[in-house]
Amino acid sequence: MQIIRHDRQGYPDSVAEQESLVAQVLCEEAKSTLILTEHPPLYTIGTSGRESDVLSRQVDGESIAVYPSGRGGEVTYHGPGQLICYVIADLRNDQDLHRHVHRLEEMAIRTLADFGIHAARDPRGIGVWVEGKKIAAVGVRCRKWITFHGIALNINPNLRHFSGIVPCGMSDAPVTSMRALGSNASRDEVEQSIRQHSAIFTSETSSYA
Repeated sequence: MQIIRHDRQGYPDSVAEQESLVAQVLCEEAKSTLILTEHPPLYTIGTSGRESDVLSRQVDGESIAVYPSGRGGEVTYHGPGQLICYVIADLRNDQDLHRHVHRLEEMAIRTLADFGIHAARDPRGIGVWVEGKKIAAVGVRCRKWITFHGIALNINPNLRHFSGIVPCGMSDAPVTSMRALGSNASRDEVEQSIRQHSAIFTSETSSYA
C-alpha cells in the first residue's frame, strides 16, 4: 500500500485526489493507497445526513465551512488536531464493504492501544469509542468495489467544534480525543502507528478478517 501524506489539505482538493486515485486503481495504474492528512475546520454531510443536523456554522469564534459528501454516514466534523486516514482500497477480489469498515475501525483500535487507550466498537454505531464517547468516525464510499474516504481519529481537535452539529446523527453521543484521555502523543507518533497497522488492508495473513 502506498502512503501519501499532507500537512493540511482543503476538503475539495482531498476529494479530487481520492477520485483521481480511484480512477487510476480501476485502470490498474495505481495501487491501494493510504492518505494521511488534516483539514481546516469543516462539517461534511454524508449520504444519510440532513442539513438540519448542522446547528451552527459559527462555533467558538470560528466560521466553519459545510460540504456535502458522497461518503456514507451523516454529519461529522473535521479540523486541526484530527488525523484523517483516507483508504483507497481495491475490493474487487474481496467484495465485503462491512469487512472493510471493520478493518478501518481495527486500524484505529490497534493504534490507540499503542498509546495506552482501550478503544472498542459500540453497538450504537460504526466508529471507534472509548467508554461511550466516540474518538474516531468512519465514513466510506465504494465505486465499482474501489473504496475511498475513511476514518478520522481525534488526536487533539477543538472538541467544542462538535457542538455545531449533531455528530453522526446522535445528539447523545459525546466525543473525546486522545488528549482529553491524557495522551500527549503527536501527530507524527500517531501516524507512525497508523502506518504500521495499515498492513491490515494488505496482509493475507492478518489476524483480523
